[in-house]
Amino acid sequence: MIWNKRELQQKIEEWLREDVGYGDITTMTTIPADEQGTGILYTKEAGIIAGLDVAELVFAVVDPTLTFTRKVEEGTFVDKGVQIAEVTGSVQSLLVGERLSLNLLQRLSGIATRTSEYAKAIEGTKARVVDTRKTTPGLRLLEKYAVRVGGGHNHRFALYDAVMIKDNHIKGAGSITQAVQAARAAIPHTMKIEVETESLEEVQEALAAGADIIMLDNMPNDMMREAVGMIGGRAIVEASGGVNLETIRGIAETGVDVISVGALTHSVKALDISLDLNQRKR
Repeated sequence: MIWNKRELQQKIEEWLREDVGYGDITTMTTIPADEQGTGILYTKEAGIIAGLDVAELVFAVVDPTLTFTRKVEEGTFVDKGVQIAEVTGSVQSLLVGERLSLNLLQRLSGIATRTSEYAKAIEGTKARVVDTRKTTPGLRLLEKYAVRVGGGHNHRFALYDAVMIKDNHIKGAGSITQAVQAARAAIPHTMKIEVETESLEEVQEALAAGADIIMLDNMPNDMMREAVGMIGGRAIVEASGGVNLETIRGIAETGVDVISVGALTHSVKALDISLDLNQRKR
C-alpha cells in the first residue's frame, strides 16, 4: 500500500473528531469501561475487499490496545457472509471506531469491486482501465488505491503532476497548437502533455503539436478507430466519455490504449460490510 502513514493517521484523527467530538455519549453511558469483547467484521454481499490496513489504523488510532486480526487478504474476492477481520479489546473502543472503519472499508471495497468488473470486461484487449479526478474530496489517495486493488490503473493524481489540456484551456490559449507549445516551454522534460480532442481534425492538430497523450472525448467507436489509425502509435490514445459496462468492450476493441472511467469513484455503490459484537466475560 503506497501512502504516507502519518498523513493518513492525521486524516483519521480529523474524521474521528468529526464523528466522536467530545465522546460517544451512548457508548460511555451504556457500556462499562472495563467491558471486553470481539467485533466480527463480515460481508453482507459478495465483492472484493480493499482497505483492511485503513480499517486497522482507525482502530489503532482510537485505542492502541485493540488487536486487529484479518481473516482474508487484501484484494480477495469473498462471498456474502464471509468473516474478513476481527477486532478484540475494549468494547467502548470498538464501538467508537466501528462507523469510521466501516465507512472507509465499505467504500474502498465498493470501488475495488466495480473496477474489477470494468477490468474483466476488456480482458484480451490491450486497453487498460484508469480512474479520474472525480473522487471524494479528502479521499482521493484511498480511492485511487482501491482502483489498483480492483485491477485498474491510476490516471494523474492531481492538477500538479501532468499537463492535461481540455476544451477550456484550448479556448483560453487560442488553439491546441498554442496550448501545447506554451506548456512544453514551461514544464520539465519529464512531464507529459495530454490533449483532449473531439474531432479528427483536433486529433491531427494535437499529433502535429507533439502531444504525448491524445484523449478521444465522447467519440463514436468508428471515429475512435480511425483516430487510432491516424495516430499510429506516435502518442498514447485515451478514450473518455460515455463509458459504462455495456460500452467499454466496444471502446477497447477500437485499439485505444487507455479508457478513463469516472464511475469507478464518483458514483460507486459501497460494499455492504457489518460489525457484530461477540462479548467475552470480564
